[in-house]
Amino acid sequence: MRMSFGSTVRSTAARWLPNLGPRCVHGSVGLFVPPSPPLDPEEVKELQRFITLSRRVLVITGAGISTESGIPDYRSEGVGLYARTDRRPIQHRDFVRSALVRQQYWARNFVGWPTFSSHQPNPAHWALSYWERLGKLYWLVTQNVDALHTKAGSRRLTELHGCMHRVLCLTCGEQTGREVLQGRLEVLNPTWNAEAHGLAPDGDVFLTEEQVQDFQVPACARCGGTLKPDVVFFGDTVHPDKVDFVHQRVREADSLLVVGSSLQVCVGTVPFEEQGALGRCPMWFLFNWTYRASLCFLPVQVYSGYRFILTAQEKKLPIVILNIGPTRSDHLACLKLDSRCGELLPLIDPH
Repeated sequence: MRMSFGSTVRSTAARWLPNLGPRCVHGSVGLFVPPSPPLDPEEVKELQRFITLSRRVLVITGAGISTESGIPDYRSEGVGLYARTDRRPIQHRDFVRSALVRQQYWARNFVGWPTFSSHQPNPAHWALSYWERLGKLYWLVTQNVDALHTKAGSRRLTELHGCMHRVLCLTCGEQTGREVLQGRLEVLNPTWNAEAHGLAPDGDVFLTEEQVQDFQVPACARCGGTLKPDVVFFGDTVHPDKVDFVHQRVREADSLLVVGSSLQVCVGTVPFEEQGALGRCPMWFLFNWTYRASLCFLPVQVYSGYRFILTAQEKKLPIVILNIGPTRSDHLACLKLDSRCGELLPLIDPH
C-alpha cells in the first residue's frame, strides 16, 4: 500500500543523522526479528514525504521496535514466544491471587533481570529521540515495558503498559526501582541459583517448579504489602486517565506513525449487558477481568492500540504503519512498510 507523493528525498546515506549513541550489543539482532524484504527505495521516498509534510507526528511503538535490540516479542511469525514455545505470559489475576505464582514469577525475573535490564536502544529508538529533539515528533506512545525509549532520551513519552524498571506495592502504592528489589532478592537468596532454559519477553525466563521452590520473595519495605512490577499484565487494565491522555495527544497531532506493532486482537471479557457498547469501549476496558455481581461476563475481542488508530481516522489524520507482517489497521493506512525499524527510520530526514 503506497501514497502517491512522487517527490525526491536526500541520499539514503543519512548524512544529517547525528551520533545515535551506543548500538545494541546484547543478543543477536536477527535472533528475534522475522524475515523481511529488502528496503524498497520508492517506499523510503514515500515515508520521507510523509514525515516532511508532518509537523506534529504521533508515534505508537510496539515490541517490533525492540526485537532488534535482542528482546523477543510474543507474536512475530517463526521467532516470537508463541511460535517458539507453548508458554504463555502471566495473568494479572493469577499473580494477585497466588503466592506460589508470585514466587515463580519473581524467581524467573530475578534470573532474567541482569540481561533484560542491560539491553540498549537500537537505531530506531535513537532516531525517534532525535525527531523529538527537533520538534518533529509531537508525542511517543509505547506499548513496550523495556525503557529503551527512555534510555535513548525520549521525554515526550507515555508508557502505556508501564515499565519493568519500576516496582509497585499493591497495598500502599509505593514505587521503587527494580534494581533496588534485585539487591533485596540477592540478600534473601544468597545461595540460591538456577540456570534459565530459554528467554521470554519482558524480562522473563523459563525455570522449572523444582528450581523455584526455595526462592524467597520480599514484601514491601514500607507496609509489608505485595510487590508487583509496575506494568500491565495480561488480564489487567490500563488506567482510564492514561488512555484519555493519549487520545487527546492523538487529536492534537497531524499524523500518526505506527512502528513495530501488529495492533493485534487480544482476548478479554466484557459484561453481557455492555456487549452492544463495545464499539464505544474505551481502552481501559481492555483485559477487564473484574467481577461484578449479577452481571454475566462473556469473552469478546478488544484491541490494544487499535482504538487510537480509530481516533486518528476520525480526525482524518494520515496513518503510516512500519511493521514486519500484517497488522489490524493495514486497511486504514495510506502506507504500509514491511521493513526493519532500525534499518528504515535512520534513513528519514526529520527536518
